[in-house]
Amino acid sequence: MTALLLVALVLALLVLRQPLLVILTCAVAFVHTFWGAGRLEYVVEDMWVALDKDVILAIPMFVLCGGVMTKGATARRLIDIAAAATQHLPGGLAVACVMSCGIFAAISGSSIVTMLAVGSVMLPALMNNGYPGRFSLGLVMAGGTLGIVIPPSVPLIIYGLVTETSITDLFIAGIGPGILLLTVFAGYSMWVNRHLPTKPFSMAQLLQALRRGVWALMMPVILLGGIYTGWFSATEAAAVGLLYALLVEIFIHREMRLPEFGSVMLEAAKLGGTFFPLLAAAMSLNLVLTEHRVPEAMVQWAQQYIHSPLAFMLIVNALLLAVGCLVTTGEAILILAPLLAPLAVAYGYDPVAFGVIMIVNLEIGFLTPPVGLNLMVAMSAFKQKFGDLVVAAVPWILLMLACLALVSWQPWIAMYLVGGGA
Repeated sequence: MTALLLVALVLALLVLRQPLLVILTCAVAFVHTFWGAGRLEYVVEDMWVALDKDVILAIPMFVLCGGVMTKGATARRLIDIAAAATQHLPGGLAVACVMSCGIFAAISGSSIVTMLAVGSVMLPALMNNGYPGRFSLGLVMAGGTLGIVIPPSVPLIIYGLVTETSITDLFIAGIGPGILLLTVFAGYSMWVNRHLPTKPFSMAQLLQALRRGVWALMMPVILLGGIYTGWFSATEAAAVGLLYALLVEIFIHREMRLPEFGSVMLEAAKLGGTFFPLLAAAMSLNLVLTEHRVPEAMVQWAQQYIHSPLAFMLIVNALLLAVGCLVTTGEAILILAPLLAPLAVAYGYDPVAFGVIMIVNLEIGFLTPPVGLNLMVAMSAFKQKFGDLVVAAVPWILLMLACLALVSWQPWIAMYLVGGGA
């Protein structure tokens, strides 16, 4: 009866269109009152315990790092390198866009930041060079989604926090699926635009672009190399990345003034003010549910009706695809990851591999209506109709679904570098 009352409370708040923070806070208060010790002051105590983790510092620092690089000319320099390296290929400029999104994703950790930083430069260039408008829009929006798969990824950090999974392992596991998506996007771009003229490869042009962009290109090498070799943790990588970004943009490129860092910090603070209360409420709820062995009860219930790991993964992927259409990635992870991760382990999936599969799945939600964030931001930033953007995203959604199916079927794609697939 208590569980039914909790479900009724959540549904009523959803019908009343209350913000997620209100819904989570009410759910936490309800659970503490009826399942916990009956003292609401424990909610605040649990929230403090939930946020008292060093790794949480990685989130604002990675956001700041991406903001600094976006304020400067890092995206422009990375695009120049990619364009010089791919101009001799069919659809070379589109391949350069894919590569630029992949490299910038390894700096920003954000889908929207990646899409805007690369798309603001590449979208006009693609259209001016004869690439179809619908293809170009879809490419920029899909390329932006790489920001949440390729490490350092903020959603991977959130998943690691709420499921107590190694964030370093999650970062390393994201490399394989990220490369798979990059390869598929680049191959599709070459095939669709194979009729367009190409330019001869110029080593001199490539070397010139490398000289101008070598400092920007070193950022993902330092971050991923340091994490992979174990020289520093995810939090330390975020601090190193932020310091490096400031040194490069202010003292080497000199395309960002120190006072401009204040506006970057303000934007990061706004994100933190929105996100951290959600994280505290969600993790407080998770503490109570774990204490009362709710995940274990869900495992026992599921195993009565779902006997195959394949059937479980098909159901979970269908659920996540539906959820991704309705809520943002961060919200979906906060609500579902603590419940689904124990189920995945019970069916034989490594929690790291399942985390990456979950992120790849929710990545598609950035392109699906009605709540696709990349669709909404692109509508405003690129002055396009929402319906046109949805149509432009369809081929890329199909490609991403194929990659999701492959990673779900063969988890070693994610686990090989971690050691689980060797």
